[in-house]
Amino acid sequence: MICVVWNMHIDLAKHSADASWLKLRRALSNDTAEQEHLRAMADSLARGHCVLIAFDNDGSATGLVETTKRNDYVNGTAASPVGFLEGLYVAPSHRRRGVCRALVCAASSWALAEGCSELASDSPIDNVDAHAVHRALGFVETEHIVYFCKRLDRG
Repeated sequence: MICVVWNMHIDLAKHSADASWLKLRRALSNDTAEQEHLRAMADSLARGHCVLIAFDNDGSATGLVETTKRNDYVNGTAASPVGFLEGLYVAPSHRRRGVCRALVCAASSWALAEGCSELASDSPIDNVDAHAVHRALGFVETEHIVYFCKRLDRG
């Protein structure tokens, strides 16, 4: 057990077929096929990523954070390596109860232990709820960027 808060505990995901992890990942990204989630989960563990799951006192999974250590340049950061929140999700019924804060706290501890001095994240430009959560957790917006692509015709 990684962290205990008055109404939950946080554990590391230990195997790539973890049903709780899969359930939370599917809630976060419901447009992704189950097999793709399972492949990504196996890859995360194989690469030594930090995957933390929050559980309610009744044992139900309530939140998830997937954190990596990035050695490449991360927009808006000044150091390397950088801890990076790849995915963060809390079940709607458990929001505004400290689950997200506890998960990010545990992810921050992992990143520090991995030699990181910064924790970074990103969010789609239109996800203003996620922006507010990040700010509430102490993150500061560092860049505002829009990517463009133009298809080229060979004809």
